[in-house]
Amino acid sequence: MRPSHILSILDREFSSTLNKQHTPVMLWGPPGVGKSQIIAEIAQRHRVPLIDIRLSQMEPTDLRGIPFRRQELVEWSVPAALPNAERHGEKGILLLDEINSAPPTVSAAAYQLILDRRLGEYAVPEGWAIFAAGNRQGDRGVTYVMPAPLANRFTHYEVEAHLDDWVSWAHGYDIDPRIIAFLRFRPDMLFDFDPAHNPVAFPSPRSWEYAHRALHKFADIPQLMLDTLQACVGPTAGIELKAFIDNMAQLPDIDGIVRGEEAQVPKGIDLQYGVAAALVRRAVQARDSAAASPEGTSCGANGVFGNILKYAKRFPQREMGVMLVTDMHRAIGKPLFAVPEFADWANTITDLMLYDLKWSSSKAD
Repeated sequence: MRPSHILSILDREFSSTLNKQHTPVMLWGPPGVGKSQIIAEIAQRHRVPLIDIRLSQMEPTDLRGIPFRRQELVEWSVPAALPNAERHGEKGILLLDEINSAPPTVSAAAYQLILDRRLGEYAVPEGWAIFAAGNRQGDRGVTYVMPAPLANRFTHYEVEAHLDDWVSWAHGYDIDPRIIAFLRFRPDMLFDFDPAHNPVAFPSPRSWEYAHRALHKFADIPQLMLDTLQACVGPTAGIELKAFIDNMAQLPDIDGIVRGEEAQVPKGIDLQYGVAAALVRRAVQARDSAAASPEGTSCGANGVFGNILKYAKRFPQREMGVMLVTDMHRAIGKPLFAVPEFADWANTITDLMLYDLKWSSSKAD
């Protein structure tokens, strides 16, 4: 399932704690696909704390607590890591990460916590959602077969890498547009993990973020750039990314396009992807600048959006213009529709959209 859909599901599951309809959720997926990050984004969206408990690093007593004697009785101390309404707040998310990497004795201690939201005298606060994540057995990670009683305590979703969702996330987190352009050019490189070969570095949503960091950390040491990119995303992807970035020097004047100046569309498809990614980033920057400036500066942002829409009509392959505008819409949202140039651009691709609809209908029949 694509990450954006899982985000919607987890968002609803978190909100369901208010009416006691919450069901614990287990996310499955290969390493680096963004399972933990999706859960962290839900916590950020609702501005609630996230407690991340790595069960693979725990002993049963770390979760169950340590017994102590009180007069003639034995009681259990509550681990400080578990959610507490007074210390952590009435609402939050408890993430049981690497749950299927935990020894069976530890996962057994989690049964009651997950199903009954209790451990002995301890109870999870009502406003806290319980999510879990883990790698699949075929991913070459340290995993145990999840016992049926534990598995039956969750609803299960498998996270898959999805380029459109990743691009939308990348623009929101200021990932280098050259990396976004490269992955639009080579979508098969977003995630390329073969557990049979047990690679050390490989392309994944997580490692492309590392490549973004490398581009900025080693920008002034070009002789090390190739090695650092390969260290992030593997030998093959590192070489291709470096060659792609070197070719980006031939891009037209992006600032001129944003100002509305005439500019030719590059002939190379790789450069066209580069222009599109760079223009989407300029649109995001214009939106953020307008939001941070005094009232009335939104006109400047609309001018930027309009000039980008005018340029989108110049692509020889209209599908490239559609991709540019679609990515821009995902990045800046509804304000794009209010720009006068949007209607002009939409009129130029009406027949293309109708063709796609007819093709989809005939395929469904």
